[in-house]
Amino acid sequence: MSRRVARVLLDSPLPQLDRLFDYVLLDELGDVPVGARVRVPLRTAGRMIDAYVVEVAEEDDSERPLSTVESVISLVPVLPERLYRLARRAADRAAGSASDILRLAVPKRQVRVEKAWKADSPTPVPDPDAVERADAVLGEYDGLATLIDERGRAAIEAIPGVRDGVLRWTELLAAAAVRVLASGASAIIAVPDHRDLDRLLATLERLVPAEAIVRHDSRQTNPDRYRGFLRTLEDAPCIVVGNRSAVYAPVQAGLVAIWDDGDPLYSEPLAPYVHARDALLLRQEQEGSALLFAGHTRTTDVERLVQRGWLTDVHAERRVTPRVVLSSPQEMEQPAQRVHSGAFAAARKATEEGPVLVQVARPGFAPTLVCADCRAPARCAHCGGPLGAAHRGAVPVCGWCGRSARAWHCSACSSTKLRLAASGSERTADELGRAFAGVRVIVADGAHPVERVEAKPALVVATRGAEPTADGGYRAVLLLDGPRMLQAPDLRIGESCLRWWSNAAALAAPGAPIHLVGVDGPVGRALATWTQPAYARSELDSRAPLHLPPATRVALVEGLPASVARAIDGLRELPLPADAVLGPVPVESDPTSDKGDTGRVRALVRFEYAAGPAVATRLRAAVVAEAAGRRRRRGQSNRIPLSVRLDMLDPEL
Repeated sequence: MSRRVARVLLDSPLPQLDRLFDYVLLDELGDVPVGARVRVPLRTAGRMIDAYVVEVAEEDDSERPLSTVESVISLVPVLPERLYRLARRAADRAAGSASDILRLAVPKRQVRVEKAWKADSPTPVPDPDAVERADAVLGEYDGLATLIDERGRAAIEAIPGVRDGVLRWTELLAAAAVRVLASGASAIIAVPDHRDLDRLLATLERLVPAEAIVRHDSRQTNPDRYRGFLRTLEDAPCIVVGNRSAVYAPVQAGLVAIWDDGDPLYSEPLAPYVHARDALLLRQEQEGSALLFAGHTRTTDVERLVQRGWLTDVHAERRVTPRVVLSSPQEMEQPAQRVHSGAFAAARKATEEGPVLVQVARPGFAPTLVCADCRAPARCAHCGGPLGAAHRGAVPVCGWCGRSARAWHCSACSSTKLRLAASGSERTADELGRAFAGVRVIVADGAHPVERVEAKPALVVATRGAEPTADGGYRAVLLLDGPRMLQAPDLRIGESCLRWWSNAAALAAPGAPIHLVGVDGPVGRALATWTQPAYARSELDSRAPLHLPPATRVALVEGLPASVARAIDGLRELPLPADAVLGPVPVESDPTSDKGDTGRVRALVRFEYAAGPAVATRLRAAVVAEAAGRRRRRGQSNRIPLSVRLDMLDPEL
């Protein structure tokens, strides 16, 4: 006698439950499709847990003792087979759980939305004129249209600038999506934040009907997000546009693309910490879709794939380069001067014609204060955080705990005098406002979001990444605080600075001067010559001998000393270099954290990409073993004994 058996994936964060479990499907539950949500019992304490049906099969062995599925939550197949395979592969590569990936990919169920949903959306057909315009945009890039048709893979140097009020990079990605949609397939485009999302959607809405676009945005209400997710389950093709988790949209994609993959917002902060770029690479390999990495700069991660021949390097047929001006040798000898004379003169002349962009490093008035006598950084007496000032003469406030420091004194020299050590966007606007009398000053940062400015004289002081677009482009761009930005203790700080400056330079009008103040060296020359891929290549070459990412992969292993030691011992049998493991070293406890880091250690494991599956498997096994053993060891705290993170952007011990 046969019976129906469902193999399900439990929706549980426990690593020891990250596998498929078999349950009997009783006849009274009816037809249950693969991908449906069900509730099943656990062995302990009779608890019920949600799960996804991954397989349904008939089994003749009725003697095998199995629990039964308690109930069916929904018959909607929210976990199609291709999404499960992607989640499984992404989790395995990152030594994590598939259920953690699915928590990002599958929204919470909305009963009313589900009942109103009808999976019969008509197949959207782009207007022939829109397809023609899209082909014209793709024709500006050497061989790109053919590469998309053949489902190839490419790293694209996007043409900088604004055309007819539209950023040219949005034209590029929208054109690629339209071409794929016209062929009857879906497209996925990932962008870093809501500002880029709104800009790309505005461009797409000019080319395709609204029903062809699915927005995937954390700002959406739960019903709207679930409604969009259900649309991606349909057979009718669509264009999915969203942030990092949009890469898991369950469409059958003919194109997956990502804009500006170096943006840290693509790094998932939740376990298993899979970067959107890595998820797209896995997806392309699984589905055979076209894959595009587009940007004004090139990350070392993408350049590594170009050097291996895995990605095609695509350039514009007619190269467009902004006019970047570096500081003169005489100006470089004046490091204390924040705006050099050449940049100041260019800004003054440009404000007679239209808006001028001034990019600064940080928001606020004076984000950093120092002792006026000994120049030691001013720190909070309660938590040790940095002190800052909201405006001139304001009481210093801690940037970590928010406490005021009315009776501050220097711990080094006992002085009570403070000095402004850095200028934020508001202080810069205040100073430039006095120097440019009669010119409107606009502050654009996280606290003062501005999307667009008119083609009228103005000084726009913006933090990096918050620059608004200007009608017709900015008449001049000033990039300030470059030396301070480059001093950040970050392995990728050169890449990051080049990306911030290139994206700002791309907002300039054709022929407008872009002044990079106080910076020379490789990063400055790469911007001035607009050779960002060459800079990424040189960075990659310099990291390879040191076994630094992305030349090699890195795993961070953190936890209790005995747990970390056992995890490292589990790697000894693998053919890793003798110096593969760095550490373990004690974890510095954060005074503002309540996680109880005291007594924990961490180690780094460096390994080649070919060894990745074996390393991830061993580390995952160690995590499962420690999690399962914690229940048997009494007297321990609730702290997680072992955690693993692979491919951090900036690994440090």
